[in-house]
Amino acid sequence: MADVSKPASVTDSMLLVRTPAAHGDLTALLADLNNQLHQQASVLTRLSTTPDVLKAQQTLLRIQSLMPRFQSAVDTLVRERQSLQGLYEVGQAVNSSLDLPQVLNQVMDRIIQLTGAERSFLMLKDETTGEMAVRTARNVDRETLAHSEFSVSWTIVEQVTRDGRPVVTTNAQADPRFAAQESVVAYSLRSILCVPMMVRDRVTGVIYADNRIKTGLFGDRDRDLLAALANQAALAIENARLFERVKQQLASITLMKDLMDNVFASITSGVITTDMEDKVTLFNRAAETILGVSSAQAIEQLYHQILPFATDLRPWINEVKQNHTVFSRELERNLPSRGAIELSVNFAPLMGAAGDSNSVSGVAIVVDDLTEKRRLEASQRYIKDTFMRYAPPAVVEQLLRDPSQLKLGGLRKPIAIVFCDIRGFTTFSENLAPEALIEVLNCYLSMAADAVLAFDGILDKFIGDAVMGLFNVPLDQSFYTLRAVKAALKMQQDIREYHQHVGADRQLNFGVGINAGEAVVGNVGTTKQMNYTAIGDSVNYAKRLQENARGGQILIGLAAYEQIKDEIEVRELPPLPVKGRSVAERVFEALGLK
Repeated sequence: MADVSKPASVTDSMLLVRTPAAHGDLTALLADLNNQLHQQASVLTRLSTTPDVLKAQQTLLRIQSLMPRFQSAVDTLVRERQSLQGLYEVGQAVNSSLDLPQVLNQVMDRIIQLTGAERSFLMLKDETTGEMAVRTARNVDRETLAHSEFSVSWTIVEQVTRDGRPVVTTNAQADPRFAAQESVVAYSLRSILCVPMMVRDRVTGVIYADNRIKTGLFGDRDRDLLAALANQAALAIENARLFERVKQQLASITLMKDLMDNVFASITSGVITTDMEDKVTLFNRAAETILGVSSAQAIEQLYHQILPFATDLRPWINEVKQNHTVFSRELERNLPSRGAIELSVNFAPLMGAAGDSNSVSGVAIVVDDLTEKRRLEASQRYIKDTFMRYAPPAVVEQLLRDPSQLKLGGLRKPIAIVFCDIRGFTTFSENLAPEALIEVLNCYLSMAADAVLAFDGILDKFIGDAVMGLFNVPLDQSFYTLRAVKAALKMQQDIREYHQHVGADRQLNFGVGINAGEAVVGNVGTTKQMNYTAIGDSVNYAKRLQENARGGQILIGLAAYEQIKDEIEVRELPPLPVKGRSVAERVFEALGLK
């Protein structure tokens, strides 16, 4: 008679870890049933040995002998249930989050739990190099492994990556395929299971699980289970990667949009865009300021309903939409909020998708406010015109380009000086009313000033009925002394012509003195009011020459004469005693040009 005192496989079944509650209940029922059968068999043995009793006893023993097979079937069903439950849980995990590290850790922990592995590694193929790199590594205690613990068989990893087929070895130390590999020997690897992660028939990574202590741990069931988990993980990782790319692209687009918004907001030109239905799609801050319309009022509205002078814009916008032309126009209009304004308006087509030049998605309108610019230009013209009454155009242009030259101080340089004074003006003034006297004086001073300016000299000052002109200042000039003489000759010629048209009672003449030499030229006075002038002995001597010239006469000092003696006709006069000089100076009268 068989020994039925101990239920077969019950104790082993009870050692299964992490089994569902239903499995524990079913195992307990089997154990209880086995005990009941054992007790019934004992009772029948004591009762009698009649054929019926023996037959019943044999039946009980056969039932009891089937218990291990039943227990094994239950255990198999439980393991299959665990596998399905694991697949379900992994599926939930990979579909519940796009946080890739979190998903990978959950998958690895569940693999260890289902297969009994000691460690599990998930490796992904680098999209650039094509090499496998460990993305997550976990142990049986649900801890992340350090890099120093990545002791795996890279030969198996490379084979699975290359072939796209799982590899299972129950004892790598004795497996002829891998026993000779250094990593297998060095790391004492035994049970190894490695499966590919596939996405659209392409290996994107592998899952590697092993146990360095137990042999015979993994079988076909574990291989199939891990392959199914790997495919789910591969899809989850691919989704997470795609999501990450989308996030990066969205971040880039957002950054670019913010940048463009900042650019449009900061530029001083008004930028307006409309679509093909004439709705405003962009209206920047400058456009708000220029046109007096807020962006909130403009966006998504028809431009001709919200823009001032839209009637003027309509034919130009239609021209851009129909013929894809680019052009600009200037407008002068009145706005209720600003009054009279001047605008430059540029029109251009907005290209269609991918810059298709054959399609237009709308119109770009760029508006520049010219109002202040025009006012500034008018003011500058007025200043320039006023300034040119005192200095030649070349000097005015230089000072307008570099106003810093208008500061106190001077520099030493060679110049030519012209002094002219009206002879007999004091006696003349006694017989005229002040109003008439001013009229006559201005007439003669104008002829003297115009002559100086005609040869690019500058008017230093008017001193009563006298005029002082300078040459070679502030810009360097060629033949500056000859310019001074030509100005004096023109001055006398203009006066002679003027005398032909007026009576003898208004005929006056200038006495002119010209000298050349070094002087200090620059601005003198205060920062609030300054005069541009020349100071030095050469200037004083020019004044002395003028004082000794008769009406209609031009006297030239020796220094000036030496510079232009080949250009003019002169008559040398007797030496001139000059106050402050011990020796009389040679003096020449200019008669004309050679």
